[in-house]
Amino acid sequence: QVQLVESGGGLVQAGGSLRLSCAASGRTFSWATMGWFRQAPGKEREFVASISWSGGITSYADSVKGRFTISRDNAKNTVFLQMNSLKPEDTAVYYCADGSENYWGQGTQVTVSS
Repeated sequence: QVQLVESGGGLVQAGGSLRLSCAASGRTFSWATMGWFRQAPGKEREFVASISWSGGITSYADSVKGRFTISRDNAKNTVFLQMNSLKPEDTAVYYCADGSENYWGQGTQVTVSS
C-alpha cells in the first residue's frame, strides 16, 4: 500500500519557522517529481512548491518564493519543506503529493499566529 505521511506542522508565531516532512512508503518516489500543496479554510487547494527527482529543479509559488525551500532525500524516500518567515496567511493544511497527483498524504496543519 502506497502511503505519503506528512509531519512537522504546528502552531508558530509570525516570523517563525517550521520544517515539514513527507515520508513515502509502499513504493519508491525517487524518480518522481514531488510537490507540496496547501489548503486554507474556505479556499481551494493551491500549489506551494515542487522538486524534480534529482532535486536539481525546484519551483515555487510567488507567495512563498524566498521564504520556503523544498528539498528531498531519495535514500530516505522523504521530501521536506523548510518554511521561514512565516506569515498568518500561510496558515493552512499542507499536503505532499507525487508529480502526477495520484498519491496524496493526509495533510499536516500549519497555524501561524500574528
